[in-house]
Amino acid sequence: MEIGDMKSMDHVPISIRTELLAGVTSFLATAYIVVVNPSVLSLAGMPFSGVLTATVLVCFFCSLMMGLYAKSPYVVAPGMGLNAFFTFTVVQGMKVPVPTALGAVFWSGVFFLIISLFNVRVLLIKTIPKSLRYGIAAGIGLFITLIGFSNAKFVVANPATMISIGPLTPAVCTFLVGLLLTAVLMQKKVHGALLWGIVLTTLLALLPGRLDDGPRLVNWQGVVAAPDFSLLFQLDLKGSLSWSLAPVIFAFVFTDLFDSLSTFVGLAEATGRLDADGEPLMLKESLLTDAVSTTLAGLVGTSPGTAYVESAVGIEAGGRTGLTAITAAFCFLPCLFLSPLLSMVPSVATAPSLVLVGVLMMKTVTRIPWDEWEEAVPAFLAMVLIPFSYSITQGIIWGFLSYAVLKAASGKFRELPLAFWCIIALCVAALIVE
Repeated sequence: MEIGDMKSMDHVPISIRTELLAGVTSFLATAYIVVVNPSVLSLAGMPFSGVLTATVLVCFFCSLMMGLYAKSPYVVAPGMGLNAFFTFTVVQGMKVPVPTALGAVFWSGVFFLIISLFNVRVLLIKTIPKSLRYGIAAGIGLFITLIGFSNAKFVVANPATMISIGPLTPAVCTFLVGLLLTAVLMQKKVHGALLWGIVLTTLLALLPGRLDDGPRLVNWQGVVAAPDFSLLFQLDLKGSLSWSLAPVIFAFVFTDLFDSLSTFVGLAEATGRLDADGEPLMLKESLLTDAVSTTLAGLVGTSPGTAYVESAVGIEAGGRTGLTAITAAFCFLPCLFLSPLLSMVPSVATAPSLVLVGVLMMKTVTRIPWDEWEEAVPAFLAMVLIPFSYSITQGIIWGFLSYAVLKAASGKFRELPLAFWCIIALCVAALIVE
């Protein structure tokens, strides 16, 4: 859902029943992360059941905090894009051990807490050019889409052309049917469309291997099991403070920085949750909760947490208070005991949701001022370098550096605030360290 397209819902009467139903609706819209996040992080060598437990813990405690402390109807969960960066760039690409990568997540959360307490986070977000924000968001969408295609083997490596379309195996055909089914559900605005898409595609995936002699895509593993706490407190706090991981922490900080704030501001403006000065209600408390979610994520064993824009679905259903987030938080709890059932979901069933999340994130490209060269080129470089280099960090760095060069060449470098040049210094330092 495009936040800007939502109408103010102030006319919706606030009642306990409405808030409870809105909480369930928000849960259905975000519950796909309980399966998708473990499926992505398991590619980093982490146990599926352990990541599932960590994911649910972040969803429960931080959504609960959002409701009780920030009194806001926003669901918090490990962020899409951040989990891909954790797996494919940090662990697989940079060969960083999982405990060290979790330590980097923790320290980025600590940094979030500090800058949120002193409202520096809001100041920094205003420093980041909007065109770069839009380009980076779209680039992360393309990155997630590429991962979805790769997981489904729809796009494969090719020595002649680097990548190409893979053969139409039963698994690929299952993915394509699941993708179209999920897209139809989203077009029909079905609540929990991504979640229902995963369920339907998993059911389709039961057929290969049972109707032919090919490999089975789904293997029965049971339904209920005790939570897997094997990843709790497995982070390497000391090792993650090395200079070589500075670019990683910077990328975590930067990506979550404008992602969470833009979510809060956009949802507040769309629903009228603004104070007398036009600022989002309980913004500082919401940002602190978001920071806690990233810190907690490192401790329990998953990628950084963030507020979910899918909370808009629950808000549209009438959710206005913290009770919406509290309700959603408790809906996540039963998932702690369903790891055998959820681990049966194959990658071809989660891949459609990755592709369609990418579609949603691509909406920002329409806001890039393509006629302004010094705005368009950096945004474009950031957008394409993230998937082409398989690194969110590289997209951010080269987007900022090109922005500085083009602004200087056009004689507009004095328009850039001091904080922007501090970010440029961090980008240069990241390149030197790497």
